[in-house]
Amino acid sequence: MSPVLPISLEDGIKLDHKAAREIGEGLSEQYCFADPFPHIVLENFLPERLAQLALDNFPAQNLANDTRFEAGYAGLHKRQILPGDCNASARSLFDFFNSQPMLQFLEGLSSIQGLISDPYFHGGGYHEISAGGLLGVHADFRINERLHLNRRMNVIIYLNQNWQEEYGGHLELWDKTMTSMRRSVLPVFNRCVIFNTDADSFHGHPDPLKSPPGVLRKSIALYYYTASREIYNEVPGTSTIYHARPGDNRATQREALSLRVDQHMRQWVPPALQRYAFAIKRRLSR
Repeated sequence: MSPVLPISLEDGIKLDHKAAREIGEGLSEQYCFADPFPHIVLENFLPERLAQLALDNFPAQNLANDTRFEAGYAGLHKRQILPGDCNASARSLFDFFNSQPMLQFLEGLSSIQGLISDPYFHGGGYHEISAGGLLGVHADFRINERLHLNRRMNVIIYLNQNWQEEYGGHLELWDKTMTSMRRSVLPVFNRCVIFNTDADSFHGHPDPLKSPPGVLRKSIALYYYTASREIYNEVPGTSTIYHARPGDNRATQREALSLRVDQHMRQWVPPALQRYAFAIKRRLSR
């Protein structure tokens, strides 16, 4: 069965961003109108070789910046591993997840434009849960306080081979009133769940894991954001501003001044009058 993302591994990890966008758009209706909130479950998300690489490079040993959760319903027997602590192969994989093709796929899928990946992987990276662990039903944090961005989408890729139904670890999706579970997803190998991160996108795996000793529930967690358009009210909307050096010849100084005048006119002259303003400028510069 062909992977959802036809990633090439012949020269690193590569995917044409236009093809990625088209694939996302082809799945968009299914995603946007899903119950109980926009989401999709995709089998064979990555090429088999790449999914296996992700699993093979999942760190077994404790790393410098691991985060452990022993907080009961808020996270029990959970380990989070930052990509920056991993080996080169794993870092390359996470670089791809933050790249233009992945963003284009997700924008096409969700119709959310201007998605931004998180270079710090706050809350993301490799995740694992050991026997007895759980994560209660919740709606995720919505503001990345380090980057001042609005969290919009979650991507979870499962890395569990030969996972059995009786092990549990199902991801549950609940309705907005928390009265009905609408979907249950077994975390099997190379299955991907993507969903919008809204105030009422309730999800979790609240039942204690029943896997045998040493069998861990492994996944990749990725989060994507958008910036606020309030930036246009906070920062003057200037374009590139050119200045000649004091020793430059007169022709260069005139050219730099002309470019600067153009920029100021675009910023301050109403669009309806810009054509006339530029015409006057051209006449005066002759």
